[in-house]
Amino acid sequence: MDDSEQREREARVQTRMAGVDRRQQILEVAAKLFSTKGFRGTTTKEIALAAGVNEAIIFRHFATKGELYRAIIDWKSLSEDWAALERALEKAEGEDRDDELFEEIAWRILEFHEEDDQALRLLMYSALEGHELSEIFFRCQISPVIRMVAEFIGRRVEAGVYRRVDPMTAVRAFVGMVNYHALTKKMYPRLSQELLDIDNREAARRYTEIFLASMLCREWRGGSDNQSRKEQEG
Repeated sequence: MDDSEQREREARVQTRMAGVDRRQQILEVAAKLFSTKGFRGTTTKEIALAAGVNEAIIFRHFATKGELYRAIIDWKSLSEDWAALERALEKAEGEDRDDELFEEIAWRILEFHEEDDQALRLLMYSALEGHELSEIFFRCQISPVIRMVAEFIGRRVEAGVYRRVDPMTAVRAFVGMVNYHALTKKMYPRLSQELLDIDNREAARRYTEIFLASMLCREWRGGSDNQSRKEQEG
């Protein structure tokens, strides 16, 4: 094989690689634009220009702008968080480690808000614009977790571990408490830090401790894992 054939072969390989990577590049560029201008405020022409490709390339990978937006939401999915929460749930059920379950939930919510500004903005924009994809994300990514934890709380209530409360109200109260911490930290970083300067792990531990203190029946409080841990540290 002479040099010209070798160069031609390398060019074909690079083209194929670019084709494989192109879809991801479009996703990343589009996510940045959607997260700053919203779904309605962003055109496929702008996405193509920012990605350095012809607009037709966009539609080669995604039939519509809505399909592109949905692909971004799928890309930002919480699959790893799902697996971790399922493991923590199994441990909580089998070993009475409720503290580990709720700390895991809180920590992952806080990390999500802190590490991925784009995902939060995309969710906010799609919800404010009334876009159906915000409902798809909530239904597929958030609602199942909420229901899973509510069912766990319901089983703990029936077992006499937790006080008689509505499980769905309880889980929403817990998630709301954690989300408030995350959003104030994101929106007012300096002022929020002046009020409470702790990392996400410590925040998750504290909110879990407050939540479980309000949930556990009196006879369970003295033997809870959090209480035992505090006694050991003392």
